[in-house]
Amino acid sequence: DKEGMRVIASDVEPTGPAARGGLKPKDVFVEVDGVRFDDGKATPDDVAVVVRGPEGSKVGMVVEREGKTVDFILTREPIKITSVRSYIGDKPGVNGKVGVVRIKNFSGTTAATVKSELEGLKKKGAQNFLLDLRGNPGGLLPGGVDTASLFLEANKPVVFVANKNGVVDAQSTLADGIDLDSPLVILVDKNTASAAEVMTAGLKENKRATVAGEQTFGKGIVQTIRKLEGGENGGVAVTIARYETPDHNDINKQGIPVDLKADVDCGKEDALTCLPKDAFRKN
Repeated sequence: DKEGMRVIASDVEPTGPAARGGLKPKDVFVEVDGVRFDDGKATPDDVAVVVRGPEGSKVGMVVEREGKTVDFILTREPIKITSVRSYIGDKPGVNGKVGVVRIKNFSGTTAATVKSELEGLKKKGAQNFLLDLRGNPGGLLPGGVDTASLFLEANKPVVFVANKNGVVDAQSTLADGIDLDSPLVILVDKNTASAAEVMTAGLKENKRATVAGEQTFGKGIVQTIRKLEGGENGGVAVTIARYETPDHNDINKQGIPVDLKADVDCGKEDALTCLPKDAFRKN
């Protein structure tokens, strides 16, 4: 939460120990193992350091939920993050079923997983598709580019990487994707960032998808860490390049504007309720 500087559970793995112990999405962390996080200065990394610990050990949590304080004890155990999940649903006013693919972050295998999920949804009768990128902080750039390529014709620009001297790398689609025609909507929010924004802009500016929700975060820079002189620990992040969209818009600090403003607070397992029925018009 950038405005209030509070650490919020943006998503909770449905089968993980946190969900089983009682943690829910949108819970605000107040205290973990006796360490307070309500001073307005805590970061997600600060909370994560205290939450992690030896397998089988206990960790106490106090969270704020809908104005009330809730406390519980979790048992630490390894978790497997499912970065891509899909389901199928109906949207009143939309012709045919809608296949929803939620992408939590991008890795080197994301595009292949999304491709498999799309094929499975089509076998179940999906004729429209929604990509839910709410809260997606990015991840690996090639994962975002390759996922966008699933929906684009060959030789379409997806992203330009530029430095102070101009464009140094242009990444375009290499072959036709597996779905060039189905109505496609991307649902984003203010926490959709980096590689997720690259993918969103690549599909929006190639006129392949309608973007719904709220303006994205605006993180479009490439950074490297330079060590401090004198051999001291630590380093400084130096910006060496930036991402530009197919229309050469600078993503950083601006984000991707939406085509259709929509609610972004519907459940992670019911994204279709966020959208008006006319979202699935063909581009």
